[in-house]
Amino acid sequence: MRALFELYGAALVQDILIHTLYVLVSVAIGFALGLVLGVLLSRVPKWSNVILPVLSVFQTIPGLVFIGVLYIWWGGVSPTVIVALSVYAMFPVLKNTYTGILGVEDKYVEAARGCGMSPFQTLLKVELPLAMPTIIAGLRMAAIYTVSWAVLAAMIGLKGLGDFVYQGVASNNNTLILLGAIPAAILAIVFGAVIDRLQKKVTPRGLQKEVGK
Repeated sequence: MRALFELYGAALVQDILIHTLYVLVSVAIGFALGLVLGVLLSRVPKWSNVILPVLSVFQTIPGLVFIGVLYIWWGGVSPTVIVALSVYAMFPVLKNTYTGILGVEDKYVEAARGCGMSPFQTLLKVELPLAMPTIIAGLRMAAIYTVSWAVLAAMIGLKGLGDFVYQGVASNNNTLILLGAIPAAILAIVFGAVIDRLQKKVTPRGLQKEVGK
């Protein structure tokens, strides 16, 4: 084991850092886009009958195909991976934002309007806080999925833990495959745990009590 880390340790640490950076940047962009688009879509629910099915079809396109198309246009540069991962990370956040906001009971919205709040104030102070647990659940899905999708970066020479996985597959070396797969699995668990904690923090106390009953 010691000899293994002496041989691959430096490369492994570098690939873990690159992989983590891909995930953090892509999920941050995807979360921002998904949140904004989800809010906009919730304001005009009729559009969802067209937009959501189109997005569902787009989401079925394999990540490798999408990255491959972007690679043809832009080449082997970091934005190729970041854009592809951000788009895929956006989907669960968008859907959960839309679902969460529409799931807010009318009585809360009506109460906010009765207090003289504008539609924007109602969104910020009532709808988004109540929908936030659902939105954060979408963020959790996006982060965990992106950890696995980021492996594809190595296919176009942009490093990450996919380096070890693909080298191991090419050379039939199970050790190299595990050196890439195990840290990726650990990253997914860590991101999931951190976001679970965040979800508890952003859940209004009243909702926490209801869930605890």
